[in-house]
Amino acid sequence: MSRDDALAWIAPLTDLVLRAGAAILAIDRTGQVDHKADGSPVTAADLAADRVIAEGLAQIAPDLPTLSEERCTQGRPQARSFFVIDPLDGTKEYVAGRDEFTVNLALISDGEPLLGIVGAPALGVVWRGLVGHGAERLTVTPDGASYTTAAIRTRPLPPPGQPWTVAISRSHLDDETLGFIAARPGAVKAQMGSALKFGRIAEGAADIYPRMSPTCEWDIAAGAAVVIAAGGKVTDRHGAPLRFDVPRPNFIVPNFIAWGDPSAAP
Repeated sequence: MSRDDALAWIAPLTDLVLRAGAAILAIDRTGQVDHKADGSPVTAADLAADRVIAEGLAQIAPDLPTLSEERCTQGRPQARSFFVIDPLDGTKEYVAGRDEFTVNLALISDGEPLLGIVGAPALGVVWRGLVGHGAERLTVTPDGASYTTAAIRTRPLPPPGQPWTVAISRSHLDDETLGFIAARPGAVKAQMGSALKFGRIAEGAADIYPRMSPTCEWDIAAGAAVVIAAGGKVTDRHGAPLRFDVPRPNFIVPNFIAWGDPSAAP
């Protein structure tokens, strides 16, 4: 997959994420919540957004396979390039009535994130990036019909002894992550849900997003692409770049760290 090919898809894929977000907002979030075999919640909004994305990708890129949270029973795509989708990331936040949920769409090429779009429909914001081309923050009009764009970039990590901002999960904060933060004095905690944390890193509003507990590939692929496109880095806890072509039972990533300043990574 060439960067030029991916660049040509940014606009239609952005429109697809916006339409999936509109489908989520159109559904009454007080409706029934079901649970998958692993205990995670799923709603009509998850499924509606997934349908929009599946139908759209069939038109935009019919030859590329997809890995979606809602359609992951067939295993990892064997193609060199494929899409990774979380149609509604932050379902717990969505069900709780908070606006911190996102639509995540990534394009993986040769195991690495190439393009990512993270839409926050209830906030009217989209972050998107193409590795090697740059990243943008989109401010969407209330009717969802148009948006303005602004280039974004990660920021340097403040010097030792100066305050730095760590993006942390509202629903999945564990002792190991707290230990990572405690080992770096001066942390200012910014708590938020879903892939919003990647967006804040990419736009230079936060410095590091560590997660030492398991998550799934579709939760992080799009955000990783946006952070990398914006000048950052996403690694495992030992500093190795995060890849999406390695065998992982149930697509579970044991841990990762998103660094706004790549020189801060080990």
